[in-house]
Amino acid sequence: MKRQITTMLLGLVLAVLVMPLQSRAAELTQKQQQTLDQMVDRAVQYLRTTGQAEDGSFSKEASPAITSLVTAALIKSGRPVDDPMVKKALTFIEGFVREDGGIHQDGSLYRNYETCLAILALVEANQDGRYDKVLGNANQFVRGIQVGADGKIAKSEPEWGGQGYGKHKRPDLSNTSFFIDALVASGASADDAAIQAALVFVSRTQNLESEHNTTEFATKIEDGGFYYTPAAGGTSQAGNTANGGLRSYASMTYAGLKSMIYAGVDGDDQRVQAAVSWIKKNYDLSENPGMGAEGHFYYLHTFAKTLKALGVDEIEDAKGKTHHWRSELITELARRQKRNGSWINTKSTRWLEADENLVTGYLLLSLAYCRD
Repeated sequence: MKRQITTMLLGLVLAVLVMPLQSRAAELTQKQQQTLDQMVDRAVQYLRTTGQAEDGSFSKEASPAITSLVTAALIKSGRPVDDPMVKKALTFIEGFVREDGGIHQDGSLYRNYETCLAILALVEANQDGRYDKVLGNANQFVRGIQVGADGKIAKSEPEWGGQGYGKHKRPDLSNTSFFIDALVASGASADDAAIQAALVFVSRTQNLESEHNTTEFATKIEDGGFYYTPAAGGTSQAGNTANGGLRSYASMTYAGLKSMIYAGVDGDDQRVQAAVSWIKKNYDLSENPGMGAEGHFYYLHTFAKTLKALGVDEIEDAKGKTHHWRSELITELARRQKRNGSWINTKSTRWLEADENLVTGYLLLSLAYCRD
């Protein structure tokens, strides 16, 4: 898989995206490194003293997925699995392991979302193999609930290959990208059958007509960006155009591009080139382009993880300006961090971004991708 991604990234960098790669040491100054370290330390202190409940959870009233996301962020930020805070959180997550392999609440409508985030946390904590069995079962579980896995949905249907929330009974790009992330973190290769099936769905969420996307929405906008789902009549959280097109927005465009990278799509593929073109035209860290304040911090997390996966340090936008994305992200997060060390979306409560634990988890992960 690494060979596939390396080859693809070379083509992508040379053909469509940015300036020649620069080393991270050259990009981040000593002051920026210090700022990053200080932000991480303050955020960890907030989570330790304020964010975590006695039972080890973080915002368990919302979802055990938040605890998983924060736990993954803490470990990726350098906290060891025997840190009392991390240890308690892992014990809390373990309490949701089910006989069928799922890791979620009783009767949860978010089985894929919760299990995939638990997988990401447990992979980070699995240095000694303690979670091998749990992770194997969890992987089998999420594979089993992928749309089409039971053979009841035809590949020609727009929902085939995706993952979603149970309450809507239709897949979406956000859930599907977390699914791909979880499989890749667990060691699946780009040619894994479940990842390739998910790629079919991901391709259909792009505003681009191609042999991979012949949905009714493919030709209505054709800007190369991505939206939420083409299934069940189609939905974009950014709304529709007058002709019924589903508007692209940044958080889904980065999620779609990242998913294609993990699925081994070549850099000269028109899907990748169109997505990169959209990103260059809409480069912005002050909001979630296409959505404004809504989902801003989910976007920043996805932005950082995608650009790390691309292996690039600089982006040249559509106006020819070069952006050192890591240094710009560090500056953006530094000005938004609260005195107590947390982050929160002060302009929108949508998608739980009024939850300090969730947003702090997102941004700790974002900073980890700046460092890796």
